Amino acid sequence: MEYVRIGCVCLVGLVFAVTATSKLRDFQGFARSLPGLAPVSGKAVRPLAAVVVALEALVSILVAVPTARPYGLALACGLLVTFTAAIASALRRGQRAPCRCFGTSLAPLSARHLVRNSLLIAAATLAALLPDGSPVLAGTAMALGAGLIGAILIASFDDIVDLFARNT
Repeated sequence: MEYVRIGCVCLVGLVFAVTATSKLRDFQGFARSLPGLAPVSGKAVRPLAAVVVALEALVSILVAVPTARPYGLALACGLLVTFTAAIASALRRGQRAPCRCFGTSLAPLSARHLVRNSLLIAAATLAALLPDGSPVLAGTAMALGAGLIGAILIASFDDIVDLFARNT
């Protein structure tokens, strides 16, 4: 189970690093998208956007430091639950704003984003609950590779779902 924990930590850390970076690359676009997700007043949009990006970057840093990892995973779970609740609330209100979690995607919010966030919550929870062990180098490398592949799949989730949705 040590390797599952390592893979999940890698997955969560990389996904949050990608989301923070992509939001910084188009910060104005991300900030403009927030009112579509949550009822935010005009003056609060930019500070809220900055806090979200800062917390996402903090998750990726904390999970990389072994002594701070539990705090990073707890923060990741808290952010993901908040994001999931915001998406569910937006969907319930009929809001179909584009999801800007991974950059400039035009994919409107949908149930797929709830599924994606649920997968990430499961990964962060597993990483937090599984015990530390004494991994060997080869196993660690494989677990890190699996985490990297998982992060790429999560970051490309909208494109993958669109690909299969067109072919059915």
